[in-house]
Formats: sequence, C-alpha cells, structure tokens
Amino acid sequence: MCDTQTIITSKATWFAKNSDREPGEAQHIVRIPPVECDPKKIVNTTYMEIPQCSKRYGVILSQPFWMWGAEMGVNDQGVAIGNEAVFTRLLKKKGQALLGMDLVRLGLERSSCADEALSVITRLLDCYGQGGPAGYRDATFRYDNSFIIADAKKTWVLETAGSWWVAKKIEHFGAISNALTIGKEFDLAKTGLEDYARKQGYTRRFETFNFAKAFDSFLLPFFGAAKFRQRQSTTCLSKIHANNSASFKTMIANLRQHHHEQAHFKQHSNRDICMHAASLLRPSQTCASMVVELVSGQAPQIMMTGTSAPCLSLFKPIDFNFDRALHSEQRARHREEKSLWQRFEAVHRQALQDHDFCQRLKISRDSMEGQIFSCIIDDRMDVSKADRLAEHWHRKWEKRAAKTTLGYSRLHPYQRFWQGIHRQDPV
Repeated sequence: MCDTQTIITSKATWFAKNSDREPGEAQHIVRIPPVECDPKKIVNTTYMEIPQCSKRYGVILSQPFWMWGAEMGVNDQGVAIGNEAVFTRLLKKKGQALLGMDLVRLGLERSSCADEALSVITRLLDCYGQGGPAGYRDATFRYDNSFIIADAKKTWVLETAGSWWVAKKIEHFGAISNALTIGKEFDLAKTGLEDYARKQGYTRRFETFNFAKAFDSFLLPFFGAAKFRQRQSTTCLSKIHANNSASFKTMIANLRQHHHEQAHFKQHSNRDICMHAASLLRPSQTCASMVVELVSGQAPQIMMTGTSAPCLSLFKPIDFNFDRALHSEQRARHREEKSLWQRFEAVHRQALQDHDFCQRLKISRDSMEGQIFSCIIDDRMDVSKADRLAEHWHRKWEKRAAKTTLGYSRLHPYQRFWQGIHRQDPV
C-alpha cells in the first residue's frame, strides 16, 4: 500500500509519496549518474532483460534493496515518478515481466519531461507487459500499477490494467492510492481499450465506458482503505491549494497523517497515510518517504527520509552531486547492515514500543528539521552541510536506541506481530 500526492501552483509542482512495503524490507536512497553512449545492449531489470538505452539521465531513487527498480524517484531533468499497487481483474497471477518499480526507474532514466516519461512507460508496457512477484517475503504478492508522473509544467496520472492503460492530466492537485481513480474522463488511452472492455463484458453495450468500473477489483482496495486514503489526501491538498500554502512543511505534514492522531500505534489502521504494520490485515509499513519541488529552469529540490515511518523520521535534503554517492547501484542490491535505513530501524522499533522514547524522538526531530528547513529554504545552504546535521542527529538517536533492549510480550497480538518481524529481520 502507498499514497502519492501532487499539487500544482503558479511557481512550482510539488510531488510527495509514502512508500509502503513489508516491515523489515530495507529501502535505500540511491544516486545513479547520467550515462552517454553506453555500449551495453541489454539491461537486466528485476526479472527480465530488455534493450538498454545508450543515453540515460541521472536519477535519485528510493529503492527496495532487492529490486532493480524503485518505488519513487526524480531525475536531473526535473521529472518525478511514483507508483501505486492496484489490483485489477487483469492481474497476472503467474509469470514474470516488468514490475511497476522497474517502470518507474526506466521512465526516469529515459525521459526529459513528464510527457516523454508517460510515452516511455506506456511503450514498455505495450511491449513487455507488467507482472511478477512484488513482495519481499511474500512471493504471491502481485499487482498492476498506477503512477503519478510530474515535471514543472505538466503532471499525469497513469493507470493500468494488464497492458491496458489510461492517462489524465492533473490541473491543480491530485492523489492516488491503491485503487483506480480514472473513470469516464481521461485524456489518453491505449488504442482499442473501450472495444476490449466491451468484448470482455466489463462494460455493457449501452453503458458509458468507465475505466475504474470496468477493471478495478473490490476486496483488496476495500480492506486496504484505498479510497478513504485517496479522499483524505485530496481533501488536504484541496486546503493547501485554496490557501496557496504548498511547501515542504505542508507536504511533509500530509505524509505524516494518521486517521486517529492520538492513538497508540497498535490502534492505527489502514486509513493512515503514514502506515504502521500491526497484523495480517495491516501488513504494510511506510518504509520511506519523499517530497520534491519542481520549478522550471531549476534543479529539483528533494527531501527524503530513507527510513521507516515519516511520523518518526527526519526529512533531509538530497542533491545530484554524483561525486558524493549515497550507495552504488551494486551495493544497493544487497541488504546493508550499515545503511541509513537499517541503522534507523532500531530507533523506529524502539519508538513503536516506548511512548516516552517516541515523544522525545519527535521533539528532537522537529527541532532538527526546523534547522534544516531554515538553512535550505531561507539561506540556500550547501546540501552537504545539512546532510552532516542530519547524520549527527541520526547517530545520536541510534546510540540512544542501542542502550535499550527491545522487549515483546507474546500475550498481546501487536507485540507478537512485531516480535515475529524482529526474528525475521533483527536490528
């Protein structure tokens, strides 16, 4: 489960996403430099080989450690893309093709604008299809994908069902979650889509074609509260748009939302934008978050967590300084015990168990984030200095978490759930 949001103002386009994956599934921030005249003819994506593109743009990705692709990212041309799992009636239950995360990375590496990224992704979808195991431990977890594709001038929602797709331009603001949102009105579609839907009986003979009605499923979007989260995101974006208050602070606040803010983590639900895993019915955890400001003619301004739970995490700036690489592509394909994500996971899990620890962490985080915002936004400080501040903060809280011992009670379902996670992926 995930949530992706965008808002378009007179000055900038804002893109934000929470990446919800399995708890314990490390997600790394990866910087991959641009490439000119690459002689390699083939690229190995997560499950399949496809022809490589000789020229590729530099990208910053938030990447599950075991995948070739990425949950979200931005390129040095000012294009941002994030995907969502959708569970359509055309979902492939067998075989392997391109994952939605592969399509995110391919779209970023090969596109200089949102229109081009839309074209790249839909062409790849037509040629190779989508599918394959998308879960870290759960090999049965498969899904189709929807995307928000944004640059400073134009933003698209792209929704798919198998190899079929529709796309709609966003004029002011929009959000997607884990259900199809495009109905009767769209700007582009794969040729033959409506005829196919009618021949399959997904749309009745005299009924107006509705993509979401024809192809969406019911159970997983219902239990995942996908439509509720999408409405909640849209409501918040509407207020920001009306107040002309889009900023890193407001977009980050959106990603930190809980349906019941004062409740203990065990009482949270699938209605949360900031997702906390707790049971078989709530198996997803927000494992990383990103907010990007896209301004025409300027380098993207990027804030990412690289850690679990935005309500507990520090957003820090990331830039396209490829000489100061965060992780090489090769290292990021393996689970790194010393990665930022893995280091902070002990802090995250302690905060889930210890209320006082959690409150002190949030107060400290807010103070540090204020310093970073002030430096980056007001003073235009070098990102490397902000990065050092963030690193100091992370180290301090890692040391505090290391002085405590995680204790779980088997008498409580929530505690038992996290004990199982800790056994599989200890910190």
